Amino acid sequence: MSDIGLTHIALPVHSLAASVAFYAKYAAMQVVHSRPGVVWISDRTRPFAVVLIETSNEIKPLLPMAHLGVGVRSREEVDRLCQLARQDQCLAREPEESGPPVGYWALMRDPDGHTLEVAYGQELGHAVEGSA
Repeated sequence: MSDIGLTHIALPVHSLAASVAFYAKYAAMQVVHSRPGVVWISDRTRPFAVVLIETSNEIKPLLPMAHLGVGVRSREEVDRLCQLARQDQCLAREPEESGPPVGYWALMRDPDGHTLEVAYGQELGHAVEGSA
């Protein structure tokens, strides 16, 4: 894998453990590097990580429209994750079908209020490949 181009986004968090658990559950991400106060998480599909930096300072969360977006394998997976998010009281927006190129998507809030979008059927890969 090459470390050229967009490699990461860094988010401030109050609890590394709570944030790691959230992104493992809702975005299939796992820790790929850690050191005191910092972890890198990735879904290992490309050389890109979310860097979580623990802080006691005030956090200004990513809110719609600013969000992290994760593609999943099916509409059913979006629905399953939304059901979990309802139970965990972190569902920010119910699933919605927006057609191509956006697809079927929903929004969740992580423990610090950052927004995560889960989606099926987005055509980002086609758009990026087609523009080369």
